Amino acid sequence: MIGQTNKKIRSGKLQRALRSNMTGAEQALWHLLRCRQISGLKFRRQHPFGNYILDFVCLENKLVIEVDGGQHGQQAGYDENRAQKLQAADFRVLRFWNNEVLNEIESVKEKIWLAVQDLQSHPPPSLPLEGGGVRKSPRRFASLQEERGRGLGDVEVK
Repeated sequence: MIGQTNKKIRSGKLQRALRSNMTGAEQALWHLLRCRQISGLKFRRQHPFGNYILDFVCLENKLVIEVDGGQHGQQAGYDENRAQKLQAADFRVLRFWNNEVLNEIESVKEKIWLAVQDLQSHPPPSLPLEGGGVRKSPRRFASLQEERGRGLGDVEVK
């Protein structure tokens, strides 16, 4: 996902500094998400995406998990704009407050697990690649038609 990431974020090594200075709530949640503990999915922490650094993300399922402290109550507009941009890129965003992660970790775990189950049961539609449809070669098609007793003149081959 390097091509989608702001060069200032990548070059400044901000995500590395954030990984080293995680809050207590982020550490508790990371302990829960790391090592594929939820449905065998790989989560990344402090992952750059566009102009943002995501607290936690599962790229496989396009699930973003954000842990918000008290300062986020004052920047609700910024958080909403960020969530809209992530949703436009087909990410699903889950938000938890610090105290929710610290005091109700089992509830947080269940909400994440339910979101993962929902995403796995309703994966985003994947369109076939251009020219990726199943095509029979004209030679193979001709032999099938002859086996069935029809010649190529009876069927249009594209």
